[in-house]
Amino acid sequence: MTELIPAPRSVVAGSGEVRLTAHSQLYAGTALEGVGHWLRNALRQATGLPLREGRELDDTEGDGIGLQLDRELGPEEYRLVSDPDGVLIEGGSAAGVFWGAQTLRQLIGPDAYRKAPLGLDRTWAVPHVTIEDAPRFRWRGLMLDVARHFMPKDGVLRYLDLLAAHKLNVFHFHLTDDQGWRVQIKRYPKLTESGSWRARTKFGHRASPLWDEKPHGGFYTQDDIREIVAYAAERHITVVPEIDIPGHSQAAIAAYPELGNTDVIDTTSLSVWDNWGVSKNVLAPTDNVLRFYEGVFEEVLDLFPSEFIHVGGDECAKDQWKESRTAQGRIEELELADEAELQSWFIRHFDNWLSARGRRLIGWDEILEGGLAEGAAVSSWRGYEGGVTAARAGHDVVMCPEQQVYLDHRQAPGEDEPVPIGYVRTLEDVYRFEPVPAQLTEKEARHVIGAQANVWTEVMEDQARVDYQTFPRLAAFAEVAWTALPAPAERDFADFERRMAVHYGRLDALGVAYRPPTGPLPWQQRPGVLGRPIEGKPPNV
Repeated sequence: MTELIPAPRSVVAGSGEVRLTAHSQLYAGTALEGVGHWLRNALRQATGLPLREGRELDDTEGDGIGLQLDRELGPEEYRLVSDPDGVLIEGGSAAGVFWGAQTLRQLIGPDAYRKAPLGLDRTWAVPHVTIEDAPRFRWRGLMLDVARHFMPKDGVLRYLDLLAAHKLNVFHFHLTDDQGWRVQIKRYPKLTESGSWRARTKFGHRASPLWDEKPHGGFYTQDDIREIVAYAAERHITVVPEIDIPGHSQAAIAAYPELGNTDVIDTTSLSVWDNWGVSKNVLAPTDNVLRFYEGVFEEVLDLFPSEFIHVGGDECAKDQWKESRTAQGRIEELELADEAELQSWFIRHFDNWLSARGRRLIGWDEILEGGLAEGAAVSSWRGYEGGVTAARAGHDVVMCPEQQVYLDHRQAPGEDEPVPIGYVRTLEDVYRFEPVPAQLTEKEARHVIGAQANVWTEVMEDQARVDYQTFPRLAAFAEVAWTALPAPAERDFADFERRMAVHYGRLDALGVAYRPPTGPLPWQQRPGVLGRPIEGKPPNV
């Protein structure tokens, strides 16, 4: 059972196995109590074995599992040895040992992912093997949009488990948009009292004539957020929140009309948007709006200890600013050239505000227009170009080009694909995604701190639809982000498919409603629901 995903750096197979039994013990060394607790619980519920706590490493000899640190290894690096002495996982930090524990779970077999044992007479074994492994990138992320369609807390916790199983370590939490505000802000209760739900929802692409006429909404209390962040931390995942400004803000304006461009439209008439696309209702560039969002971010910083805070910054329509006397007055006062520079001023304000509080701003690549503070980073989504520009300017970059790793894009060209959006991005296409553009120098390439797959949920009305769009392609992405693969054309996709044949069994045990290799199952289809497919090969921009 060495069909591992993501593929390790080095695997040397032996000829025997370590059998886990009712007598097996699990020892967790200093600073590894959390990993030991996680692994013991995961294996106990799947196997029914007690896996009693070993007091010293020798207690694991022969048929046990030992966890310990080796400070000569890198922070997320690990070494797993299964031999006649038992199983030993060593890592440069608790995170490294945790990733080794994920590999151990894969070695035991798909049933190691179940929530209860299938029978007490089963054999649980770890093949003799030596694995040495470390990640290529320090940012291996998934962005989940819970604003367009809300995912309840238990679903978010489930996705954190799925990230951990694939050695992904960043959860980008898209919490606010035109269609809903999902995080409780105690200073501004109407953000969730009225901003967290909409009266109805477009079903399919925005050109679809279909509507779901029931209200849709939900939000996370601050204690929910604390639970999510703590649950992620136990799995060595960082949660990066996104509060979108100054565009994608209609839900906030509907809750607090004074945030909008009141000299252009009657903002009191706005509701949380029930359609898709880019709303023209954006934040007003006023001091009161800045103070309001400083209050929002103060509570966000208290909830999320992450180094980075995402501020969106993308797709800000300028129509209202062009008509607004207040906005034009601000442009004149600040001696700005136009509305694009006004947006840059807005972003730079929060760039400096976050920097003063020891955090780093990250935003979509539009934030490059107008300049950034030294520590700010860029999510390059419109293609590679924004990331190249940012890296050459000395800014850190997370590569997530929509043409390559937007998982809302369809997986095949067939008519059976549910609500087909965008370009065809097959499992193989994602496997051949390369995060580091060839035109960067070695020094510039060091600013590419990682890669991220993005899941926008306009046409994903429930968890099963999110699963379908995300898997199995997230498994391919995880290998791209973790493993030092050859150049895209030289990657062995046939070998990846061979390993995926086993990995589907793990996803089955986890209850993931992935897209089967042969195409969607009947209940995964959405006949008659309009999408927006784009034909041809996506541009490499």
